[in-house]
Amino acid sequence: MTQLVRVHNVTVSSDGYAAGEGQRLERPFGSVDPMDLMGWAVGTASWPGRSEPGGSRGIDDHLVREFHRDIGAEIMGRNKFSPHRGPWADEEWQGWWGDDPPFHTPVFVMTHHPRPSFTLGDTTFHFVAGEPASVVAQALEAADGKDVRLGGGADTVRQFLNAGLVDTLHVAVAPIAIGGGSRLWTSPDDLLDRYHRDVVPSPSGVVHHLFWRD
Repeated sequence: MTQLVRVHNVTVSSDGYAAGEGQRLERPFGSVDPMDLMGWAVGTASWPGRSEPGGSRGIDDHLVREFHRDIGAEIMGRNKFSPHRGPWADEEWQGWWGDDPPFHTPVFVMTHHPRPSFTLGDTTFHFVAGEPASVVAQALEAADGKDVRLGGGADTVRQFLNAGLVDTLHVAVAPIAIGGGSRLWTSPDDLLDRYHRDVVPSPSGVVHHLFWRD
């Protein structure tokens, strides 16, 4: 069975930014309120952090559930894992997600400054350097026959797109403009030379763009 590299639930503004400028510990999305981007997902019945009954169903909920389906490993950029830059001054930082991260697989964090792997719950974080193709090879081996999720941020997704390593891509476009920060694209049409696309508006206000290739 062919293993795929998949992107799920990456959300960008109407002008193509997945985060604003000035990321820091208290503001993982920089200048942007994360709910302005991710509110469509947080409001679903299947959102992993939901502590109360309820939540929306429909297309948003379906796509949130797809996040975990048949995934055996994740790749992410360093700035999805951490607000810190440069050499690791403090290896006690273990990510934004607390003691039980939502990945439940091996996670490969791309960084020029490796550090020892560690495990929280059933998620093990590995810190790796190298080109996208070599990181994909490591993640596919660790996924044990399942697919690999490419988790972001935007700069990391763009690297893998440019290297021709992404098989399917789901991007939600939120009805806000940011104006600067970490940009995925100028227009979703930028990918039409490489991918087929379906566009699905949601009652939540976002528009889902679903890309795949032959």
